[in-house]
Amino acid sequence: MNGPHDLGGQMGFGSIAPEKNEPYFHAEWEKRALGLTLSSGALGAWNIDESRHARESIPPASYLAASYYEIWTRALEVLLERHGFVTADEIAAGHKKTDGATPKRVLKAEMVAGALAKGGPCDRSVTTLPRFGAGDRIRTRNFNPTMHTRLPRYARAKTGVVEAVQGSFVFPDDNAHGKGENPQWVYTVVFDGKEIWGECADPTLSVSIDAWESYLEPV
Repeated sequence: MNGPHDLGGQMGFGSIAPEKNEPYFHAEWEKRALGLTLSSGALGAWNIDESRHARESIPPASYLAASYYEIWTRALEVLLERHGFVTADEIAAGHKKTDGATPKRVLKAEMVAGALAKGGPCDRSVTTLPRFGAGDRIRTRNFNPTMHTRLPRYARAKTGVVEAVQGSFVFPDDNAHGKGENPQWVYTVVFDGKEIWGECADPTLSVSIDAWESYLEPV
């Protein structure tokens, strides 16, 4: 989807200025936002791709005016309401009014360290061989879906070269919408800077992305 999150190549946002010795959190409430998001994800009602899509679907004006963890909490409200854990009235009131959906599981304090150490691996086996190999020239598809996608807008309809086959992984475009994991091969694809940014691009620049197989066509 072409949402406010897809900023690659967009103008008017100023330079990137990394904060020296930046802390993990800039306020106490950000710690709570992270904790709520992770513990709510552990309820088992949605996956990481649906969670990403919920953030991407925030209206542009709200998204661009929000901080990082504000985006997380706004998306979390959408997910909790969508899956029946809270109602819009409860969010507005700030407290429970009715019994919500029953979670598949609950992340308890003593389980946190183990859950974080385990992570959420998304590599999956497939029965097909990779369609492309290192050195192959490819062209990315030109599409503008309303659904979730991991192909950046700036890298669509571009010609590049496969640098590596990374393995097979859950296909997020389907997984975000309850269509199953449908794993595919993933490739690192390298583009010349001029191919992405045009004739005025720095001639020494290249851009690489990780792309699922269905994003690619042979040249």
